[in-house]
Amino acid sequence: MIFDRNFFIKQRFKPEELEKYKKSALRNLGIARSGREPEVIFHFAYMALIKTGIYCLAKAGYRIKAKPGHHQKIIEYLSKALDTEDIAIIGDKMRKDRNLDMYGAETEYSDREIQEYLKFIETVYEKAQREK
Repeated sequence: MIFDRNFFIKQRFKPEELEKYKKSALRNLGIARSGREPEVIFHFAYMALIKTGIYCLAKAGYRIKAKPGHHQKIIEYLSKALDTEDIAIIGDKMRKDRNLDMYGAETEYSDREIQEYLKFIETVYEKAQREK
């Protein structure tokens, strides 16, 4: 895979740093699982997706630069790294919904939609754990 130097920096990570990234994603996933409000579940599920991507990037020896478009690049990378096109499709929809909610009109999520997102992110996280 080719890493865009505008977004990615080559970096070595210690095992304890990788573990920290993994735990951070899991912590966000746990908050999403225990959330009662759809917005809380959505927000923390989305953050778990992004942090899972950051974890996978770190395992590959890269760090993402914090700049406009970096969430999109993380989602694209994660989709390719885990060979799952649904990550690009669903992750990008979540990213757009999050941006609309954050910067525009209030977004409402159905319980069904939220549970589907959460189940999907759990699957992505589990797959990321199995990847070398």
